[in-house]
Amino acid sequence: MLNKLKEFICFLKDILLSRRLIFELSKNDFKVKYAGSYLGIIWAFVQPIITILVFWFVFQVGFKSAPVQDFPFILWLICGMVPWFFFSEALNNATGSLIAYSYLVKKVVFRVSILPIVKIISSLFVHIFFIVFIFIMFFLYGYEPSIYNIQVVYYSFAMTVLLLGLSWITSSIIVFLKDTSEIVAIILQFGFWLTPIFWSYKTLPIKYAKIFKLNPMYYIVEGYRDTFINHVWFWERYNQTFYFWVVTFILFMCGALLFRKLRPHFSDVL
Repeated sequence: MLNKLKEFICFLKDILLSRRLIFELSKNDFKVKYAGSYLGIIWAFVQPIITILVFWFVFQVGFKSAPVQDFPFILWLICGMVPWFFFSEALNNATGSLIAYSYLVKKVVFRVSILPIVKIISSLFVHIFFIVFIFIMFFLYGYEPSIYNIQVVYYSFAMTVLLLGLSWITSSIIVFLKDTSEIVAIILQFGFWLTPIFWSYKTLPIKYAKIFKLNPMYYIVEGYRDTFINHVWFWERYNQTFYFWVVTFILFMCGALLFRKLRPHFSDVL
């Protein structure tokens, strides 16, 4: 157990030493992703906005959805969809990071553990824009900023740590099992509908609601709504906060150890 802990600490030290390189690679990844198209990086923002508008039109205009918790449906909806956009895009991109940067993986002196982080930070740039988008939407609807809004930093950080652990697991497995990306896509599709993004967990019987709360993204989505709508501090949800960080730490440590163990074999397979 002590050796595992030492391996874990060494793994984290390697990443901290590469923080400047991570940021530079993330900026480059963000720019290159949309290079060659006429609108460039604008596409990173257009597609999620259109998706939000489509769901808003279908549920509020088509199905006449009533305001949720006395809030306009569109505001309640974007507080759930914005964190999910970040989570799904970052996990999808980070899963295939080693394959996308296979030429770096084959280099002898390169910390390949930073590649999933590069993809997550690249997606984080878009997420920051959509956090600003939330503030603008609330302002347009007449809601002023609140001290509770600073929690968005905490929940974004919590989601990033969760993503790190998951992406180290999926990105190391995909090298040996190419179907991993399809499996992740299917899980994310199920996760989208099983996470209370545009439905409220309060509509479920208590026995079923407890099951849905086991999903770590439940904590994040409801956390964004606590930040902008309910005005509840994260430490007031102490049971959910404790559960989330226990699960996240286990995934983070397992991901780091698995990645470190499989890393010597990456260049051989790729």
